[in-house]
Amino acid sequence: MSVISRTARALVPAVAILAVGACGASTDTGSANASAEAGPAAAADGGGQAAPSFTATKLGGGELSSASFAGTDTVLWFWAPWCTTCRAEADDVVAAAAALDGSVQVVGVAGRGEVAAMDEFVAETATGGLTHVVDDDGSIWSSFGVASQPSFAFISDTGEVEVVSGALGEAKLTERMQALAAASS
Repeated sequence: MSVISRTARALVPAVAILAVGACGASTDTGSANASAEAGPAAAADGGGQAAPSFTATKLGGGELSSASFAGTDTVLWFWAPWCTTCRAEADDVVAAAAALDGSVQVVGVAGRGEVAAMDEFVAETATGGLTHVVDDDGSIWSSFGVASQPSFAFISDTGEVEVVSGALGEAKLTERMQALAAASS
C-alpha cells in the first residue's frame, strides 16, 4: 500500500503540470479587438462543423468579419509573433497562397502577443500581402478550438471547417488548399 501511496504522490504534481500546460498561455491585454461566437456548431448539412463567426481588427486598421468568407474558400493561419515555427513557415504560407492565385483566401490570425510584435512579425516575414487580424483576447483561437500555433482552419465555400494543428510545409499546405478549391468547383 505504501508503494501505491508514494507512486500516487509522485504522479499528482506531474498531472497538475500537464493539466496547466494543456491550458496554453495567452497574453491578454484586456482589450477586445476580436469577438467570436462560442464553439463551432454542426454544419447545416450535418456533414461537419460550421465555421464560427467573428469580427476582428485587421493589422494596419479596419475590421474583418468572417461573414465576408461566405461563398469563398478560406484558410485561417493561426500564428504568434514569437513562434519560431510560425516564422519559419511564413514563406510556405505565402507560396501556397500564391500558387492558388487568389482562388483561396488566406487570413493570418495573430494571437498571444502585442500588436507591435505582430506588425514586426509581418514585416520581417514578408507576409504583408496577406490579411492579418488581431486576436489579442484569444476568442477566435478558442472558437476554432486552436490551442497551439501554428494551426490552420480550412473553411469551405459552404462554411464547413476543418482545423489542423502544426506546421504543414509548402507542399502539404498547397495540396490541402487545392483540394479545398477543387471541392467547391
